[in-house]
Amino acid sequence: MSAVLPSAPAPATGARSHTSAAAPDAETVYRPAGTLDLSGTLAPLGRGPYDPTTTWDLRGMWRTWRTPMGAATLRIHRASAGGLSAAAWGPGAEWAIDAVPSLLGRDDDWSELDVARHPLLRDSLHRNPGLRLTRTGRMLEALIPAIIEQRVTSLEAYRSWSRLLRWYGEPAPGPAPEGMRVTPTLEQWRGIPSWEWHRAGVDPRRARAVQAVLAVAPSLERATDSAPTLAEAESVLQTIPGVGLWTAAETLQRSHGHPDLVSVGDYHLAHQVGEALIGRRVDDDGMLELLEPWAGHRQRVVRLIFASGFRFQRRGPRVTLQEHRWH
Repeated sequence: MSAVLPSAPAPATGARSHTSAAAPDAETVYRPAGTLDLSGTLAPLGRGPYDPTTTWDLRGMWRTWRTPMGAATLRIHRASAGGLSAAAWGPGAEWAIDAVPSLLGRDDDWSELDVARHPLLRDSLHRNPGLRLTRTGRMLEALIPAIIEQRVTSLEAYRSWSRLLRWYGEPAPGPAPEGMRVTPTLEQWRGIPSWEWHRAGVDPRRARAVQAVLAVAPSLERATDSAPTLAEAESVLQTIPGVGLWTAAETLQRSHGHPDLVSVGDYHLAHQVGEALIGRRVDDDGMLELLEPWAGHRQRVVRLIFASGFRFQRRGPRVTLQEHRWH
């Protein structure tokens, strides 16, 4: 999987305007305490250009959720007087609206992060003062696609995720752009037969890891949500066969807004961090050594590297796309 996140997602091709459509079931205006970079903060939520749960247009983001109350479609866009307008449709609309402050990084405090001694990081923080870490509170919705992304190219994983949601996801409630879907319920995920995982391009090893998660999903969600520390939440996730350091990091960065977890084992991340910070490639151990001065904020530093516009030189061989589907 590529470590490069888009700093500003492109508007969805052919997305329709729905500003005058059905009245929302719940809505609010969120006014952050300071500057907020909407696209930079929410960019990690989308799983590639085919993701039917996330769509961007010229004003903001559409996102679907499988909330504890049911399906929801959430629309967030810029409003007047520096606020952000949020509207939601569906049985989970109230839950989605209540989650907006955390989604937009209200509790993510960057005040103790000191990057003054590194020019690239200092400049990136200066140019991106509104960057925050999102926290969705939806562990399962972050964990399943992370497993699907294990040890394959981003393009392969994005296609698999899109296929599964198109086949088994629920149409988004409300006036969402055409083609948007809500992730399946736990029962629907459990009911997907093995040959359909294969047809979606998910090999048996990753499919077994997803099934291991689904078998204990309710207790796993309770354990991670109630863990007294983020380190303990990480340990809980790694008790599941097939969930290691990389997958736990990719999950908790999104579900819990983890400020320190780094995606060790990523195909490109160590190279990108090394070239950005010292001008040469490093391995995972070298990356962790470079990030050690910012312990407690290492994910924030990684996000600053992404937001800086720096792109490392991909000198390695192109990864061959694998075909996991039946013909």
